[in-house]
Amino acid sequence: MGDRPQGYFTEENSTDVVTSQIADTTEPRLAEVMGAITRHLHAAVKEIEPTQEEWLQAIKFLTKTGHKSDDWRQEFILLSDIMGVSMLVDAINNRKPSGASESTVLGPFHVPDVPQSPMGANICLDGKGHPMLIKGRILDIEGAPIDGCKIDVWQTNDDGFYDVQQKGIQPDFNLRGVFQTGADGVYHFWGAKPRFYPIPDDGPVGQLLGALGRHPFRPAHLHYILEAQGFETLVTHIFDPDDEYIHSDAVFGVKESLLAKFDLIKDPKRIAAEQADGPFYEVIHDFVLADTA
Repeated sequence: MGDRPQGYFTEENSTDVVTSQIADTTEPRLAEVMGAITRHLHAAVKEIEPTQEEWLQAIKFLTKTGHKSDDWRQEFILLSDIMGVSMLVDAINNRKPSGASESTVLGPFHVPDVPQSPMGANICLDGKGHPMLIKGRILDIEGAPIDGCKIDVWQTNDDGFYDVQQKGIQPDFNLRGVFQTGADGVYHFWGAKPRFYPIPDDGPVGQLLGALGRHPFRPAHLHYILEAQGFETLVTHIFDPDDEYIHSDAVFGVKESLLAKFDLIKDPKRIAAEQADGPFYEVIHDFVLADTA
């Protein structure tokens, strides 16, 4: 690498000088990635024209971000989230054909190997919060029902916490469920109306949000992973359109197509028909999966 002609470093030719040092033997994708990062990083520095002190502050911020990261807490992912990069990477890697349901970010609170429940079960194990009936259909692009679709769902409780955040307070697998559709593609289960909640904001990323005048909250939502043979796996949410943070999700996860209607059912006949103890929320949302062909 050291014997390659590069010219002398100047403000004007900085990008060319640095990228010229990438060896011909470098793995092609790595060379492409580092070339693009170098070009855009140098362009940003030239536009910003940071002082030496400002650049040192940036280095210190990244250092603090690394120190805050461990096996449980990944502050760099949080930084990616609040910059919209996580959602952009998700969008690039999940381009869907017209008519297919859109994806959004997985989030850090998914739990594998949740026991399967019978269709119609109540996943709210502690009975807290406002009851909510969630139902809909899983369809293909042509509108036909999908048989045997695995539906993995999880959500926060009425206080805005997932079960794994409140070990010993919430029961294990509270507000989590795995279901499988039949030939009609229909799904339905009971949960509790979710609540908005903050992403972790006690570290450098939270300080950055505060400095930018941004809040750390995510609007109320339910998570889904949908898997069926012959179809692309869909990782997505559905959102409460009336949530106060619906237009300012801290991680930019909201898409218009993922807004669901949260109806409060007070009709005594409906309450009796669903064998509910009183008024409940109802959410009806269909999902359309793209096939793998």
